[in-house]
Amino acid sequence: MNPALENIKTRGFLQQCTNIDELSRLMDKEPVTFYVGIDPTGSSVHIGHMVPIFAYRHLRDAGHKGIALMGCGTARIGDPSGRTEGRQMLSYEQLDQNAASIRSQLDSFLSFDNKTAMTANNADWLANLNYIDFLREIGSHFSVNRMLSFEAYKMRMETGLSFIEFNYQLLQSYDFLELYRRYGCRLQIGGDDQWGNIVAGTDLIRRIERIEAYGLTFPLVTTSDGHKMGKTLKGALFLDPAMVSPYEFFQYWRNIPDPDVRRFLLMFTFLSIKECEELTAAGKNPNEGKERLAWEVTALIHGKAEADNAMAGARAAFGGGSGAGDRTAMPSIELPRAKFEAGYNVVDLFCDAGLVPSKSEGRRLAQQGGAFVSDSEGNLEAVNDPSSLVVPDRLDKNNELLLRAGKKRYCVVRVG
Repeated sequence: MNPALENIKTRGFLQQCTNIDELSRLMDKEPVTFYVGIDPTGSSVHIGHMVPIFAYRHLRDAGHKGIALMGCGTARIGDPSGRTEGRQMLSYEQLDQNAASIRSQLDSFLSFDNKTAMTANNADWLANLNYIDFLREIGSHFSVNRMLSFEAYKMRMETGLSFIEFNYQLLQSYDFLELYRRYGCRLQIGGDDQWGNIVAGTDLIRRIERIEAYGLTFPLVTTSDGHKMGKTLKGALFLDPAMVSPYEFFQYWRNIPDPDVRRFLLMFTFLSIKECEELTAAGKNPNEGKERLAWEVTALIHGKAEADNAMAGARAAFGGGSGAGDRTAMPSIELPRAKFEAGYNVVDLFCDAGLVPSKSEGRRLAQQGGAFVSDSEGNLEAVNDPSSLVVPDRLDKNNELLLRAGKKRYCVVRVG
């Protein structure tokens, strides 16, 4: 197998490929241009979106040429894949703003040079399509029966599939055709939920251009305990530091289940395979691998300085027992002194600090012994009574106190 394909297979990226033997031979002969689609329906990508982007970088580093395709055209319709209901329609202006934001995020990770790594926008060829000409040239090559056999459409048929969404596969296939015509693109990569759309694109190129194109998909990653990858208490693990702080981002990786350390080191870092194996060898303390994973991913996304700060904050929180060390990298919130003078209910306090999603969760946390509040000396004490009140006597000399939910989630409360 071609070394680039062997590398991504060993690292756990490879799920399906349309013709891996032929693709391997092509990649042995010449650099292959490939693309991955980017959905600009939000202003930031989250870590689940990054699986194809990590693979993109591996392929680019092996000498192949990558295109990140901003889907400002297809997002005007919405991809039905993996969804039980239609997507909310966004304005064209909002989609353009989201695409610019995401491009900036990916540029810091992929370093677009317009030679080995570049971006394109499918609105350039989709926005002004002549519908009749499109149906004649493209629609005539699609079988409705075959389209309905793909999982994305079968799932939506149960809840209602709009005609506008039904067109999505035609448009994505046309993207692949356009990228072949413009840039010689022969390979599309993406999550496994895109398999049907990718196969349709390879088939369209074969029918119209009489040349073989290829599709390669990656697994939809879940943790070993069955949770969706990158799912946190507050929602998705976004790359935007305004949405998820570097400390929270670091802590997500630091707290993953032990069985996932090796797999995530291979997928979400660029450490050598040998080093990933050494970090997770039998007899190794899994916390060593977790901390290295957390630092590496945080450094890739937020920079080495933020990764160092996050590590220092985590070590201060977990290393000393009291949590009274360097708190600068920890999540924090400012709350008014008047609430403490009146007696701040501990459940309300944990809710306001974002450590629990609801008051019922806050009450359960306290009753189960998982709610900790620091005293004036910085020592953490369990508060088991949900009706307990937190008063100014608990504030330290800096008018701060530290909250801990369970064993791993902290928040610094600064009182003004």
